[in-house]
Amino acid sequence: MATALSRALKLPGKKGSELGEYDPLTQVDSEDDSEEDDLVLNYPRNGLTSHSRTATLRLGQEGVELQEEDEDEGDTWRHGGGKDRRCKAGGVADDGVGLVSEGAGQKAKVQAAVRTAAFVVPLIGAAMFVLLFAFLLPCQRRGSQRQNEWETEVGHAGGVMSPPMALWDVDGDGVEDLLISVMRINNSSQQISYPANIKEYSVVALHGVNGSVMWTRSLKEPLFSVQCSAPNTCLLITSTLLSSVNASTGKKLWEVPAGDEVVSQAVAVPDLQGDSVPDLLIATVDQESVISLVLHSGLTGSLIGQPVNFNFTTQGKLIGPLLHETVLGAYYILIGIGKVEAVSLSDVYRNVTGHTAVPPSLSVKDPVWEKQRKNNSFTLIPIYSGVDQVLYFLPLVTGVCNNHNNLDLDSSRNSSRSDWVVVCVNSQISVIRERDIHTTWTINSSSIHSHPAVGYFNDDGVPDLLIQQSANGIRKVQIIDGAQGQILWEEEFVCPRLVLEGSTILTTSGQSVFLFWAGDPLPLSKNVTKVSPPEPFLRRLFLLHPAYPTILQELTSTTDTALTSAVSYDDEQKDVSYVVVVSRPVSGLGPGVQLVKSTPVRSCRTQIRTREKPWSCEHHFEHRSS
Repeated sequence: MATALSRALKLPGKKGSELGEYDPLTQVDSEDDSEEDDLVLNYPRNGLTSHSRTATLRLGQEGVELQEEDEDEGDTWRHGGGKDRRCKAGGVADDGVGLVSEGAGQKAKVQAAVRTAAFVVPLIGAAMFVLLFAFLLPCQRRGSQRQNEWETEVGHAGGVMSPPMALWDVDGDGVEDLLISVMRINNSSQQISYPANIKEYSVVALHGVNGSVMWTRSLKEPLFSVQCSAPNTCLLITSTLLSSVNASTGKKLWEVPAGDEVVSQAVAVPDLQGDSVPDLLIATVDQESVISLVLHSGLTGSLIGQPVNFNFTTQGKLIGPLLHETVLGAYYILIGIGKVEAVSLSDVYRNVTGHTAVPPSLSVKDPVWEKQRKNNSFTLIPIYSGVDQVLYFLPLVTGVCNNHNNLDLDSSRNSSRSDWVVVCVNSQISVIRERDIHTTWTINSSSIHSHPAVGYFNDDGVPDLLIQQSANGIRKVQIIDGAQGQILWEEEFVCPRLVLEGSTILTTSGQSVFLFWAGDPLPLSKNVTKVSPPEPFLRRLFLLHPAYPTILQELTSTTDTALTSAVSYDDEQKDVSYVVVVSRPVSGLGPGVQLVKSTPVRSCRTQIRTREKPWSCEHHFEHRSS
């Protein structure tokens, strides 16, 4: 049938112009001369006709007409059916045979337009809706929710002792939150003769954005230390217990007795049991004042072996324990009372477990360190000792986050392979080279009562020191060159009585900004030797940028007593906030209250002293996590 129709209409059997398709009516007249009678019907879908060359059979009342849709350049493309070109049988046109009425064609066009509009209009509306929320109403960044400043009361003041605290991103929003030890007095108890019974201890997690309480966990005794590490766990240490909790909820993971009284924070050491979790080392003291090193499993908290004792003959402040990794990859524990000594971690492992073999991570020995031994037995390696007792011992490196109290192996390693700063009781400051344990430089200073802060003041690539000295009501703040021990900057202030450790923040320029507490600056033209601070004393938090050494900026001021502080980082906004815990007295005979205050560093606008042009606090900060 199709063959006869094709011959009658004299349609040429040429190949289609697109996609390699053949006209179905001419294809049946090919060499194989198929007897198939199939008709290929092409009809528009969704108001759009096909781009391929096709043939359409239209059935009328009086005959059959074949319409060919051609896509040559001379044809006009229209939605709904294209341009009609009627084939002429025998060269004579018959306008009355096989024609579709004008009304039906118009109706088809309207239906096609309606279908097209029904598809296109919702699509355009959806696109406009997406653009509206993507460009006109952009989502706020998480870090932008940080408030300018907040203050939260967490409990009663427990004197002037610094409460243990740590910074950790508890909820994963990119802003570091605060975990702090809290003491409250139960007002419902009337047992005045037993004051210990009315004190309630706990650890509280505060949101870094607004200071709201995220969770609270009760404790049986005062908290000695809180340290956090991946994967989102925190270690709570009291004098008799070690507890691991989930940092997001405060739920207990494990709890073990500490044995003797705990006198140090925990130190993360390489995995000793093969469970892929770093283990823990702490220092304890017994009733005879014997210091012991104790190993605990980081996975379950269980005791590893037995404690190893050290009989220190000197008196003074306990230094360490600290983990140090030498350039060759050997691990040593730095510890001492009044002086600093080292013991190989492999020797500690052999003594606590009784095993002669050690894990692969402890098999390396450093000959430079080992030659410092007096003999081959289990003895301590001298690092620093002198007539005066060691007051502070810290690595000369920035980004350690010592006020964050992070507990992980990477944090410990960050303090390795660097020189050390030693501060003695008589305020003699020395720097010791790590590679050969020799003193680089020593200077004398007076009345240093706070832990030095480390940051970059000049551009020599060696970290510098911020130290604070107090005497006769005057506070002298100095920045010491870490390479040579020279004074790079100093200023005198009215002494704020209590001493709080300074802080440094590394900026994207490679230099650090230095933060410290002091009173009003002393007059430049007067030689003041003694000052009587007024009451109540106004304490100011100053910020110093090395690029503008003659200008100080004031972040905040308060008459409260500052107890401890830390710098909270916002990685998303590249900004920081200064978090401080203060004690505020209240009227009456009751105890004062303990508060936590957060102040964004960029909020500083008060220029205290100007000798040159002012500067803006709009600088970006770089967080080198530990």
